[in-house]
Amino acid sequence: MALQERTRHRLPPEIFDLPVEKMREGYYADAYFKHARSTLLQDGRHPRVVMQLFQKRDAYLGGMDEAIAILKLCSHDWDELTVHALYDGDRAEPWETVMTIEGDYTLFAHLETAYLGVLARRTLITTNVVRVLEAANGKPIIFMPARHDHHRVQTGDGYAAYIAGRVVGAPIGVTTDEQASWWGGRGIGTVPHSLIASYGGNTVLAATKFAEWASDDINITVLVDFENNSVQTALDVARALGRKLWGVRLDTSEMLVDRSLWEEMGDFKPTGVNERLVHKVRDALDNDGFEHVKIVVSGGFTIDKIVEFEERSVPVDAYGVGSSLIRGSNDFTADIVLTDGRPSAKVGRRYKPSPRLELVT
Repeated sequence: MALQERTRHRLPPEIFDLPVEKMREGYYADAYFKHARSTLLQDGRHPRVVMQLFQKRDAYLGGMDEAIAILKLCSHDWDELTVHALYDGDRAEPWETVMTIEGDYTLFAHLETAYLGVLARRTLITTNVVRVLEAANGKPIIFMPARHDHHRVQTGDGYAAYIAGRVVGAPIGVTTDEQASWWGGRGIGTVPHSLIASYGGNTVLAATKFAEWASDDINITVLVDFENNSVQTALDVARALGRKLWGVRLDTSEMLVDRSLWEEMGDFKPTGVNERLVHKVRDALDNDGFEHVKIVVSGGFTIDKIVEFEERSVPVDAYGVGSSLIRGSNDFTADIVLTDGRPSAKVGRRYKPSPRLELVT
C-alpha cells in the first residue's frame, strides 16, 4: 500500500509543544522579518500575498505537520490564512512547490524562520533515513544519532525517521523514548559498554544480569567488542544466555583490529567492523548451534558502507547508524510570488501552483 493511502492525516498541532507566545512575538524570527512586519503595520499596509515554499533536491518531506502547527498556533489569525501543503513522507522534486500560504502578510511574516527551519531539519533526516533503509534492502535500521546532537532535536528527528520507515515499509528503531513519543513508541537498545564496565569488564556477567532484569518484550542484544575479541565474546554470551539472546552487536573501533583477525591480515582492510569479522562471528555462532542469534553492526556505517555490505551479502541482520543520518543539508526557500493578486516574485522566481497540494483545515 502506498504511503499516500496510509498516512493522509496530520499530527495535531498541540503535540509539538511549541513556545507559542514567544513564536507569536517573533522571538525566533530573523530580525528582518520582524522589521518588515513592523514597517507594514506602521504604514497601515496589509498586503494579501501568496507565499510559496520549495527546496532544491530530490527529497522526502519531513516537518510539514510541524510547520503547519507553527502557522496554526502562532500566526495572528489562522482563520484568515489559506494553506495548501503536501504531507510528511511525500516525495518532492527539486524546485517543486511543497506549500503555499495565502493571506495578509502581517499575520505570518514573523514565522518564516521557524517553519523553514523545521522543514529543513526534518526533511534532511527523513531523506537520509529513506536512503539508508533503501540501501539496507529492507533490513532493520536502528536510528542512533541522539548522542551526536542536542537533546531538544530528538523528538522531531525521531518522528522524521519513523516517517522514513513508513515510506520504505521497513523497520526503524530509535534509541530514546523522546524520539518515539510522537507516535507512541519507545526507545530500544543493547547491553552497553557502560554496563559491561560496571561489572568490571565482564560482558557475560553484565549480559546475564541484564537478562535477569529485562522483560520478555525486550530483544536482548549485547555489545561483544569490549575486549576486542568479538568471536569469543559472542560465543560466551550465547552460551550463557541461550534462547534469551536475540542478537549480538559488533561495534569495533575503526582504530582497532579484532583479535580474531590478527592471523589473517594482509589482503583486506582489517580495522573496525568489516566483512571478514562479520562472517567469522556468524560462522562461530552457527557452528555452536546459535543460528537464531542475530548480528547487528554499528560504528561508522554510512549509505556507501551499507551498500557494499549488501552487494557482498554480508550476513548482517540489522544496521545501527548514527551521525551520518544528521549530516548534510536540505534547505527550504519561501518567496512571495503574488501580492494583491498580481505577480510579485523576484527575478528568477515565479508562481508555480501544484495540483498535489491539499488544503489544510
